[in-house]
Amino acid sequence: MSTVIAFIVIFGALVFFHEWGHFFFAKRAGILCREFAIGFGPKVFSHKKGETTYNIRLLPIGGYVRMAGEDPEVVEIKPGYRIGLLFDKENKVTKLILNNKEKYPKCRIVEVEQADIEKDLFIKGFPEDDPDNMETFSVLPTAVIVENGAETQIAPVDRQFGYKTLAQRTMTIFAGPLMNFVLAFVVFIIIALLQGVPTNDPKLGEITPDGAAKAAGLQQGDIVQSINGSEISSWADVVELIRKNPNKKLDFTINRAGKDMEIVVTPIEKKVEGEKIGLIGVYSPVEKSPVQAVKSGFQETYFWTKQIFVSLEKLVTGQFSINMLSGPVGIYASTDAVAKSGIYYLMKWAGVLSINLGIMNLLPIPALDGGRLMFFAIEGLRGKPIDKQKEGMVHFIGFALLMLLMLVVTWNDIQRFFLK
Repeated sequence: MSTVIAFIVIFGALVFFHEWGHFFFAKRAGILCREFAIGFGPKVFSHKKGETTYNIRLLPIGGYVRMAGEDPEVVEIKPGYRIGLLFDKENKVTKLILNNKEKYPKCRIVEVEQADIEKDLFIKGFPEDDPDNMETFSVLPTAVIVENGAETQIAPVDRQFGYKTLAQRTMTIFAGPLMNFVLAFVVFIIIALLQGVPTNDPKLGEITPDGAAKAAGLQQGDIVQSINGSEISSWADVVELIRKNPNKKLDFTINRAGKDMEIVVTPIEKKVEGEKIGLIGVYSPVEKSPVQAVKSGFQETYFWTKQIFVSLEKLVTGQFSINMLSGPVGIYASTDAVAKSGIYYLMKWAGVLSINLGIMNLLPIPALDGGRLMFFAIEGLRGKPIDKQKEGMVHFIGFALLMLLMLVVTWNDIQRFFLK
């Protein structure tokens, strides 16, 4: 159960911040966001605030932000339609009722002659209470269409994704993967603040209760000046001498609170990967400071970004088999293994997964954010967008192929982790 909770929390957080990036910059650009969803499938939780419905869905394997202009919009109101209109105090249309008009006794029934609820925002037609005179009704940009009791806000062109500038659309799509890198960076900073950042100072870190250092009287914070007469200038020097001398007495000259002391320590012999080494039960020294934590955050983010790109290169060159890829099942199994090592390892795993999600989404593959950014780049070069139907077909084919790959990877994961 703890693994299930950890998996849901980690995956949910990665998806949430990714989609929040899209959502935040879409709202900044003035795009109408109809839905913010975590997961797919049936709704588990739903809440509407302002223009947006916030949903948590059953399958925690992704998420989306549904923006006006991206999906088929509201029903087109054609000439001859009989619709009901509700007005505000300034006699502007607030609701356009398509059916079940009897439930709205205060609405005014109009036979439509002409309508434009995207650009000029008007309804022109013959009212039922004055059928000989055609009237023009101004529609509020926040008006809603009511069909079968469900309300859908209209989307004037200035609120639709496709009518925004190329820079605004690019930033809205790019912001999703960007937030995954930001999340990883923040997680690595938090780990560094809590754990501390390893330093190369010859200062003893945490002492294990059952090690030779504890038995000899060494304490955390002791500064090692020399070992067997050899001057010590770094933690690496301390580690090297201890590892090379299993079961041999070592004369430590240390400084503790300003006082020099001599302590004899005998490293315990341990076999590691076929090699006999000495250990005394001391962790490396760490420094807890905001500056070092931020520096560590950058270093960790850069390191794992580089490692993932190296893996992608191996995949492209054939050095990395498709059977080595993992989907949600594989990630779940890995999360189970990492969770047993402790909370810090689990946090680091979440950071690595976040970077991985960001990079994967930036790949120029149709249906992914990177595929859409590729079309924006082509639009910028040619000075006009590619035909929406052609682009939509490319994304549809890309999505189908991704689903096929997901099925193959998931089956491989099930065989590897659960059908051994």
